[in-house]
Amino acid sequence: MEIVIKLSQFLLSLSLLIILHELGHFIPAKLFKTRVEKFYLFFDIKYSLLKKKIGETEYGIGWLPLGGYVKISGMIDESMDKEQMALPPQPWEFRSKPAWQRLIIMLGGVTVNFILAFVIYIGMTFFYGDFYLSNSELKDGIAVTSEVGEHMGFKTGDKILSIDGEKMTRFNDIPNKILFAKTVLVERNGAQQNIVLPVDLIDKLLKGEKKPFIDWREPFMVGKVAADSSVNNAVLKPKDIIKSLNGIPTKYADQVVAIAKENKNKKLDAIVLRVEKEVPVSIYINKEGKLGIYPASLGIESLEKLGLYKFSKQEYGFFASFPIGIERGKNQLFGYGKQLKAIFTPSTGAYKGVGGFKAIFDIFPKTWSWEVFWNITALLSIMLGVMNLLPIPALDGGHVMFLIYEMITGKKPSDKFMENAQMVGFVLLIGLLLFANGNDIYKAIFHK
Repeated sequence: MEIVIKLSQFLLSLSLLIILHELGHFIPAKLFKTRVEKFYLFFDIKYSLLKKKIGETEYGIGWLPLGGYVKISGMIDESMDKEQMALPPQPWEFRSKPAWQRLIIMLGGVTVNFILAFVIYIGMTFFYGDFYLSNSELKDGIAVTSEVGEHMGFKTGDKILSIDGEKMTRFNDIPNKILFAKTVLVERNGAQQNIVLPVDLIDKLLKGEKKPFIDWREPFMVGKVAADSSVNNAVLKPKDIIKSLNGIPTKYADQVVAIAKENKNKKLDAIVLRVEKEVPVSIYINKEGKLGIYPASLGIESLEKLGLYKFSKQEYGFFASFPIGIERGKNQLFGYGKQLKAIFTPSTGAYKGVGGFKAIFDIFPKTWSWEVFWNITALLSIMLGVMNLLPIPALDGGHVMFLIYEMITGKKPSDKFMENAQMVGFVLLIGLLLFANGNDIYKAIFHK
């Protein structure tokens, strides 16, 4: 059932983005009286699943879910219709239209993508508001939850003050900000310290553990006791929270771990919180300095109930949602621009994290959540818009590049040149597609 839910979200999001992107080309083409021969969701190589001709346009659904297209008469595109291009230009064809009209037609798809993303963010702001943890709530600093975080230079208990000079007010923003940052200012043991992040930070994260490198600090709550830890299995129960160990108060899980490491192969007195009552127990520490316990996350409600953190929720009215939603969209757009820059900078190692359709499929949750669905769809819409603007022949950005050249110089590239450019673009796109999906396969085999 989980796979069905993930697949349903993936296909719904993909279909919505493709249809609206192609509508962005279709509508201005029709307004400028340009003939549109086909409008397809997915590719109909050799045959289509569904098709129906209405007027001069054939609408259909293809069998290959790698995108979609509109076939515009008199345009050198993925159809590579050389026979049509060999005939004299007709008034209804794309090539017969003024350059400014062709430019609007080509920019229509990405324009719709960006508008869609901003509309979604505005809608999400209105319906869901903002839910976040203020950075000031982490009075005892962050928890470093992986070796990668330690290699960056962070230590549990650090208070993150600013990133690249920008003051951090929300903890939720910090992990993503760090990914593309150069320096982080922290407060450690009452003194400020500047941490210089490694250039290949993203590469280190890709090679490291698949979990956050920093998080808020939580108490040690028992999730499951290992089968070979018979003593602890007899005295501890799931959801027990370790309040003290060896007579030392343990507000956070990292304090429990530290005490255990210093008391290998010993039995220690402890106090656990069990159903709101403090219960004395004895916990055995094995020869490796571990408790033999898998800890569990408390969840937001429990953290608030224990008085550790107070999470903030801010709601917005209809008109107030517009500037906030637009700001969220702008931040995502600039953030994705930074990601692309990192990907095309080999020293960062970010290119190793490029994924294909499986990577996109994997970001959808196993349970249905409209909030998560719309958030992912908005991000994918921005990604689709930016990628299509890349000046690669066969993409919208490639066509736009040649049209701008024509408008500036007054010289139109020949059909033969455009055909060759289109073929070069196809080769580049196929190469990128193979690389991205090859990365998916590599990670599936070697990074389980």
